[in-house]
Amino acid sequence: MILVTGGTGLVGSHLLFELTKSQQKIRALYRIQKTVEKVKHIFSYYTDSVDNQFGKIEWVQADLNDLPKLADAFKGVTHVFHCAALISFDPNDYYKLRETNISGTANIVNLCVINGIQKLCYVSSVATMGYDPVKITEETTWNPEDHQSVYAITKYEAEMEVWRGIQEGVPSVIVNPGVILGPGFFHSGSGGLFKRVYKGLHYATHGVSGYVGVMDVVKGMVSLMNSDRKNERYIMVAENLSFLEFTTFISNAFKIPPPKKIARKWMLALGWRLDWLKQKLTGKKRLLTKNLSKTLKGKSYYSSDKFLESETEFKFTPISTVVSKVCQVFSKEVST
Repeated sequence: MILVTGGTGLVGSHLLFELTKSQQKIRALYRIQKTVEKVKHIFSYYTDSVDNQFGKIEWVQADLNDLPKLADAFKGVTHVFHCAALISFDPNDYYKLRETNISGTANIVNLCVINGIQKLCYVSSVATMGYDPVKITEETTWNPEDHQSVYAITKYEAEMEVWRGIQEGVPSVIVNPGVILGPGFFHSGSGGLFKRVYKGLHYATHGVSGYVGVMDVVKGMVSLMNSDRKNERYIMVAENLSFLEFTTFISNAFKIPPPKKIARKWMLALGWRLDWLKQKLTGKKRLLTKNLSKTLKGKSYYSSDKFLESETEFKFTPISTVVSKVCQVFSKEVST
C-alpha cells in the first residue's frame, strides 16, 4: 500500500490522481474534512470518472504530530510519498514551520524506519539549494549564513531528517521542485499569483527563479519511486524565468496587458519595511518579507540535468503551456 501525506495540497492532490491510474492500494492523510472535497474537484479537471478514481483512495484523518493516529496510518504501508508541508515566508510563522516541516518529517521518517518502509519520496524545494551565480545543481553548497528564509531553513532541516532515515535503512529520493504551477489553489502559494495578475499587476521584476508544472513533478516522483534509484536528490525545474517573463505569460493567457513597470531595489526595500509596519499595527499576515524581496530581485538559475539524465524519456512541459492551462481553469471558475 502507498501512503500519501499532504494529500489535499497542490502536489498531493495531483499525485493522488496520478496514482489512481494504477491498481495499487492508496491511503491519504488529511487534517480537515472539507479539504477532501477539494481533491475531488481537482480530479474533475482531468477525468469524467471522478467518483471511480476518487473511490480508490482510503482517507485517514491524522496530523503529522499526532503519533498514535499516524502510527495507525502506517499499517500495511510499503511506500510513502511525503508531500505535507507548511509554506510561509513570514518570520512570525517560524515555530509553526518547525513543527510541521521538521518535527512532522521526523515523525514520518521514524515511522518509516520502524515499519521497514521499502521506499520514501520526500517533496522538498529549490529553496534548500545553495547559491551559484551561473548554475545551481544538487551539489551547490548550502550556506546557512546567507540570510535564508524561515521556509528554506525548515525545509533544509527536514531534508536532514530524511538523510538520517537513509542512514537508518530507509531507501529514499528527495525531489526539489522550483515554483510549482497547477490549477485549483488560487487563494494561496503560486496559485495566488494567477489571481493577482488577473486583477491587474502593474509592477514586476527581473529577478529569476525556476518554474515547473505540478503534473511534471508528480510524474517525476512516481517514476523515481518505481525505479531503482535511491538515496539521491533531484532538482525539478522546467524553465528559469524572470518574474516579468512569468507574469507576462499569465497576462497573455488572460489576454490582458502585462506589467509595464519594473520594481526597483529601493521600492522593494521600502515595500517590505512598510509591510512589516502594517503587520505590527493591524496584525494582518505579511505579504512581502525581506527574504521574499531578496528573491524577487535575485537571479537563480537551476539545473535539472541530473534528473533528466536519470529519466531519459522525460520531457518537461513548457511553462507557457502550463500557464495557459491553469489560466483556462481559473477563467472558467471565475465565470461560474
